[in-house]
Amino acid sequence: MSDRSTAKERAARLLRKQGSVSSLTSGEQKTTERSKPDKFDSISTISYLDEPNPDEIRPPIKYENTYQLQPNKKVPYGRIQNLIKDVLEGYLADEQYDANLCKQMTKTISDVIKARVKDMEIPRYKIICMVHIGQLLDQSMRVGSRCLWDPSCDTFAMHEFKNNSLYAVASVFGIYYE
Repeated sequence: MSDRSTAKERAARLLRKQGSVSSLTSGEQKTTERSKPDKFDSISTISYLDEPNPDEIRPPIKYENTYQLQPNKKVPYGRIQNLIKDVLEGYLADEQYDANLCKQMTKTISDVIKARVKDMEIPRYKIICMVHIGQLLDQSMRVGSRCLWDPSCDTFAMHEFKNNSLYAVASVFGIYYE
């Protein structure tokens, strides 16, 4: 065998091991695999690019501790309260209460508020957003929440909204990561 055909065989074997089959012409197929019967004229290429190659796996990056116990930037309470007010009024001003619609609206409004607060780029804070929507009738609702709280760093903002058929309460908690 010539050096060229040996190199082609090695390349084809290597590609098969890596999860890719070489696209050989019918003449090259016949010369490399004489023992198999001729069923096809060529082989199509199949690549598995999503699976990582074991040689390419990098170790995780290790970060050093900062030992930072107090935040550099506090959560802007007033800006977040105005943001909550704008979102609630924008989404619910003309809405009528419908249980199925309100179920989806709580998720949507919560995601929008959380995304906008995260856009403020307040470092080292976990943002938690809760939205409650209910029908405005002759009933009341009490919402309570508990967590470990550091009053010097952690904070929350809240806004209530009412129209003629529904009410909404949105709360955003900013919990500092030490």
